[in-house]
Amino acid sequence: MNNLLEMRAITKTFPGVKALDKVDFTLKKGTVHALMGENGAGKSTLMKCLFGIYKQDSGDIYIDGEKVSYKDTKDALDSGVAMVHQELNQVSMRSVAENIMLGRFPSKHGMVDSKKMYKQTQDLFDRLGLDFDPKKIIGKYSVAERQLIEIAKAVSYDAKILVLDEPTSSLTEAEVDKLFEIINKLRDQGVGIIYISHKMEEILSISDYVTIMRDGKFISEKSAADLTTDEIIRLMVGRELGDDNFHTDKYIRDEIMLEVKNLTGRYQPTIKDVSFKVKKGEVLGIAGLVGSRRTELVETIFGLREKESGQVFVDGKEVDNKNPREAIKNGFALVTEERRATGIIPYGDIRFNSTIANLRNYSSKGVVNDRALKENTDKVIEAMKVKTPSQHTKIMNLSGGNQQKVIIGRWLLTDPSILLLDEPTRGIDVGAKYEIYKLITELASTGKSVLFISSEMAELQMVCNRIMVMSNGRLAGIEENNESLTQEKIMALQAKYV
Repeated sequence: MNNLLEMRAITKTFPGVKALDKVDFTLKKGTVHALMGENGAGKSTLMKCLFGIYKQDSGDIYIDGEKVSYKDTKDALDSGVAMVHQELNQVSMRSVAENIMLGRFPSKHGMVDSKKMYKQTQDLFDRLGLDFDPKKIIGKYSVAERQLIEIAKAVSYDAKILVLDEPTSSLTEAEVDKLFEIINKLRDQGVGIIYISHKMEEILSISDYVTIMRDGKFISEKSAADLTTDEIIRLMVGRELGDDNFHTDKYIRDEIMLEVKNLTGRYQPTIKDVSFKVKKGEVLGIAGLVGSRRTELVETIFGLREKESGQVFVDGKEVDNKNPREAIKNGFALVTEERRATGIIPYGDIRFNSTIANLRNYSSKGVVNDRALKENTDKVIEAMKVKTPSQHTKIMNLSGGNQQKVIIGRWLLTDPSILLLDEPTRGIDVGAKYEIYKLITELASTGKSVLFISSEMAELQMVCNRIMVMSNGRLAGIEENNESLTQEKIMALQAKYV
């Protein structure tokens, strides 16, 4: 089988770091080729060289045997190479159709032909079996739904090479099945698909081949049928991780740290009459389908969303978090689901992003204590194992996983009593996930309370003491995390109020 794509000895250096070191990658027509590695391994950088976002320092790229060098992303798209990025980059206040057709609107008499635009978008959704309204404002859809829309947009270019960077990071099981249907259709049509993911089961079920990278270098290319999860992890991290279970009840104390009573949000869609308690040293998992309002729950507690009624108590004292500033003062910290949109300040460096939640503590009488800023940023980099050349590296130049580590480190500097984590391991490699699990356990051991939202049931069972299930904005139940807890029980609760 001829290679559709060949990338030979690709090298790319940024100030202070060699992101790619003579990396080879091949893609055959009509196959799914997984690209795997820890965050910072160079996967996204390699694909950005292919897609015209970066220009490699050395090395060559061939498509159908012809050498190519795209000057920008439009050049790549016009040549049949499409890429769905891990971080969504959509115009949230415009319609679905406008986002799909951005930069290539159909026109009539010098004006945008809206009727044709909506029809072309609807035809695309019908072809892919997706149920979205082309006229609806895209920002009104959930992150998972917008992810599927972005994938549909990439397919609309009729690309012969499609790059999917963490496409299922926020999708439900049913949505993953729908995505795999689309991928299989495209594979049958001869499209070559490069699939970047940290989810081992997905990789082994959907891929034909797997290439593994580590620290900017090519490590291995193998048939997916010849690999196991343990072998992939060993090649990715260069060591055995073991079978650690981070779930333990030994740190739970008798005192209630957080109590939520009959909490209801003000603006629909929202949460309704939610009540629960979290003890000191406890990790409470929050499960639920897309639309269950898990995010709305923690954002209402944190003061990002206005409440209609209900009470929140911290250590027995009622608090009223009208905004995030008051929440921080009352001992809360929130790591949001969409780090690019609501987490990082992309053009700020690591020092700024690490210390921004606590800036008042670094100044006295208008004079900034630069030494304290440096010391605390060093703490974040060391504690979170952030891979970076220096504190002054712009956070936008870090991998997604390292950006997430900085955000978590930022909140730890505020010394919170209650940490709200919304999909904290989304798009993070297996090694970094284990580091975050260990961190959560360490926080619990000091008496802090953690609310941990995740779409991965196995992750919740590995880390949490109890699992709370949300369903359509309501509390469907809270289960002890023990041997009798099954995924079927959680799934039944998720559907309770749907």
